[in-house]
Amino acid sequence: MPPVVPPFLIGLIAAPLTKRLLKPMLRGVVKASVGIVMEVKKAAHEAGENIHDLASEVAADVVAAQLAAGEADGNPADGQHSAGHGAKGDPRTPKIRATAGSATGKTH
Repeated sequence: MPPVVPPFLIGLIAAPLTKRLLKPMLRGVVKASVGIVMEVKKAAHEAGENIHDLASEVAADVVAAQLAAGEADGNPADGQHSAGHGAKGDPRTPKIRATAGSATGKTH
């Protein structure tokens, strides 16, 4: 009959070997995961900046187009009506104010 080895002795022998093998592998997995998270975070930040820049450019284009359309119609560029054009049936164009960040592009 073969000798019976208690399971706790197998655990005592296997634990240090497992620690030596699994610790570097686990460290590599964590290091890779952190690297991936940092890259995703950086890409998301850049995408947000690009969207912000695009929105600023579009807002500036819309303001420029409205100003050009106002000048072409003979209206004053600031969108205000003169004293004789204040009738109730007169359609008024809304004022669009450019924010400080939209005219300059990047604000960071």
